[in-house]
Amino acid sequence: MSELFAGIELEPFLLSFKLAGVTTLILFVTALPLAWYLSQTRSKLKPFLEAVTALPIVLPPSVLGFYILWALSYNSPVGAFFEETFGIKLVFNFTGLVIASCFYSLPFMVQPMQSGFESLNQNMLDASYVCGRSRWMTLLKVALPNIKPALMTAIIVTFAHTVGEFGVVLMVGGSIPGETKVASVAIYEMVEIMDYRSAHIYSGMMLILSFLVLLGVYIFNRKHNKKLGGFQ
Repeated sequence: MSELFAGIELEPFLLSFKLAGVTTLILFVTALPLAWYLSQTRSKLKPFLEAVTALPIVLPPSVLGFYILWALSYNSPVGAFFEETFGIKLVFNFTGLVIASCFYSLPFMVQPMQSGFESLNQNMLDASYVCGRSRWMTLLKVALPNIKPALMTAIIVTFAHTVGEFGVVLMVGGSIPGETKVASVAIYEMVEIMDYRSAHIYSGMMLILSFLVLLGVYIFNRKHNKKLGGFQ
């Protein structure tokens, strides 16, 4: 077994997990109020906001990566401001990867939570408002505890999706060992130099991880549904 994994570096995987963890945490905090708003609002702008949120699903990663790269580079007002004011470069480093990943994985966090909120009994939410709770307290004390499967799906799928990113992270971060060279980029480079043995091992690990993530989501949701069925 040790001979099989000889010469295989784990650093790209550790960097991928670090990126996925940071991105998932940031998106959970930022996407929660957005998902709650989209689930409750009757504004005419709702379809527009939903379309913007879902864009990363249908937009080619190279296109999204290009616009993020431009927006964060020194040639843009945002990139120039951060570099001149704080001395922080937002491209070709881990910070840039996190920002790009948050944009790319946003719908995978928002949509499951929004669906969970929309499935709640409106009478339960109205009762919370009647008792004097604000919308924010209703979200935290009433809505969130009742959408555990949706929350679990959002968190796990977002994490797994971020681990598997390629196009966007390559455009924004490049391939700097220990800084931006994540597992998907490492696999691409192995194939380029025809190191198929290492590519097989890396790809196999990613395949197993993806399967286990999905299996865990389905098992959790099935157990939760059975539990709910037992109370009916």
